Amino acid sequence: MLRIGVVGHGIRVGAFLKTTLNEIAPDFRIVGVVDPDEKRARGFMRDCDRSDAKFYESIDQMVREARPDGIFVGTRCNLHTPVAIELAKYGIPIFLEKPVAHSMEQALALEAAFAKSTTPVLVSFPLRVAPLCVRAKEMIDSGAIGDVMHITGLNYVPYGTGYYEYGYRSYEITQGLFLQKATHDFDYIMELAGAPITRISANWLRGRIFGGDKSPELMCSQCAEARNCLESPANRIRNQSGGTTEDHLCVFSSACGNLRDGINEEASNSIFEFANGAIGTYAQLVFVRREGVRGSIVTGPKGKISFDWYANELHFVEHHRPFDNTVTPSKGMEHFGGDVELARNFVDMIRGGAPSLAPIQAGLRSVYTCLAAREAAQTGKWVDVRQVGF
Repeated sequence: MLRIGVVGHGIRVGAFLKTTLNEIAPDFRIVGVVDPDEKRARGFMRDCDRSDAKFYESIDQMVREARPDGIFVGTRCNLHTPVAIELAKYGIPIFLEKPVAHSMEQALALEAAFAKSTTPVLVSFPLRVAPLCVRAKEMIDSGAIGDVMHITGLNYVPYGTGYYEYGYRSYEITQGLFLQKATHDFDYIMELAGAPITRISANWLRGRIFGGDKSPELMCSQCAEARNCLESPANRIRNQSGGTTEDHLCVFSSACGNLRDGINEEASNSIFEFANGAIGTYAQLVFVRREGVRGSIVTGPKGKISFDWYANELHFVEHHRPFDNTVTPSKGMEHFGGDVELARNFVDMIRGGAPSLAPIQAGLRSVYTCLAAREAAQTGKWVDVRQVGF
């Protein structure tokens, strides 16, 4: 039996444990939890864990008394770093949600802590291990397109209203969608390039669509404008425009933030350079509806590989031979099949000491890139990306 500890048992970790980890290792049990909202946390658990999991006041108490074999960190994003630093001394494998840090101060402290720690970490980066990305990487490494010269990444998010409705609307916690969303994409893009991003430029749109002056606690059911508002549950259903169709907090609320104090970006562009001389671009939009796009185009002197997770296919074109082909993996997998690979890897880390497929260095590399992109958007200047030192 795998003994699992959890620090911050929210929606994401709850779903991962209840479905994905249960698929790989159904014999696991949650033996210890540190979470201030016990009732809510138990509601996300399997029946066997809901009744048996023990809650603790501190991480140290949970580690000493529950003796977990592995620990999941699913706290709010601003707490990922301090929790990971506290866990670094125990040597117990950690499954750490992204972003691993949300400020340069946090990132530097996290790097210092794990430069001296042997505690294994698996960062929740499912896209790098999703089948389409893995196949693209295999083809690139085989020399199918020659040296990578250019990468374009796209993320047109069809569920972006979620970043303005509940917990993610708090800029104090998210520090923007470079860190919340692009962290995934920068990670897999650097994996495909075979090199880190070293310089970046960026721009963004903020406060043009979401946010506003409505009351922080205003629900659609309380709003006199709901009948004509495109974001009301009734109109989302009528227009088939996506998002939650339950009563929800107003996406035009002052609680979403503002340009002065910070607000999640609705769209952003990045241009970057890699350490191996390749160049690339990335665009992210969170106001599109109905049909998302997420994937990359990777081009070399011999060919081009493109894939889109929503379309669920990879296309390979040879530049100098009359051939092309399309690959289509199985459908219906969480995070495009990446979550199950993360779960399998974490179990192997616990049971057999397998290496992490997304180590702490990957989490830090992505955070440093996201922080540089945010600075570039704020200043309008090219920014050098700090590189991980261990």
